[in-house]
Amino acid sequence: MSGDKHGQHHHGHLGHDDDFDWAAMADLLELEGEVHSPYVRQAFEELTQLSPRRVLDIGSGPGVAACRLAALFPQAEVTAVDGTPELLVRARERAERLGVPLRTRVAEFPAGLADLGPADLVWSGQVVHHVGDQQDALNRLARLLTPGGVLAIVEGGLPPRWLPRDLGFGRPGLQERIDGATAVRFGRMRDELPGSVAVVEDWPGMLRAAGLTGARSRTFLVDRPAPLEDGTRQFVRRSLERCRDTLADHLDAEDLATLDRLLDPADPAGVDRRPDLFLLTAKTVHYASSPE
Repeated sequence: MSGDKHGQHHHGHLGHDDDFDWAAMADLLELEGEVHSPYVRQAFEELTQLSPRRVLDIGSGPGVAACRLAALFPQAEVTAVDGTPELLVRARERAERLGVPLRTRVAEFPAGLADLGPADLVWSGQVVHHVGDQQDALNRLARLLTPGGVLAIVEGGLPPRWLPRDLGFGRPGLQERIDGATAVRFGRMRDELPGSVAVVEDWPGMLRAAGLTGARSRTFLVDRPAPLEDGTRQFVRRSLERCRDTLADHLDAEDLATLDRLLDPADPAGVDRRPDLFLLTAKTVHYASSPE
């Protein structure tokens, strides 16, 4: 799910359920990884002092971040790990296109982690919140690290912004209401996960509780200003389509009508034609190390 195997919730991914058909979302996941690549590149700059021999991307999805790791650490054995085989096929195809060496491994999260073997660097992007017991998942991730190894997880950040507050139609402030509806839906998803455990989501504190040291957080910006290139515009369209599908029970009729107009390809004020469409969001990465 790394880089990023998710639809948007809290901050940027729209409506999560535990029964997502990730394979059917492969195109969107790969597009999302490419659109969000600025934050991944910045996050990896924090790791350039490392010389890992083995790297794991846990929840890699179609391998956007994993391929970047393989390019950044050519001396390392980099493995993309995911529970959806179809997405790992995409990861291998991407690695071949880019000419980087990448291994793949099918494993469920977090049950399959113990079989992966030790690693000097473990990256996991927006995966932990998909399991009921988040602290247990972090404990398992921490146990993968060699002495002095580094764990980096992506959790939290800021909600995305795509449009002006006043679109010229509908009630101003649509995105803030989408944020509220998404937060409600995300909370319901968390509550319904098997074995869901309430926890204060102090990620550095949780990493310390997992036995790691030097826990710190950094937030990285994704700033794609208007006018958008076609790939980013398509990602915004797909994101709003998911909003329309997953939040229909949480938004009122006027907001749903506004979304319908935004998604109308024939409307000059729709997202396919608007010159003021942009993408602005931020992702928070939490880093910690295994004791030497």
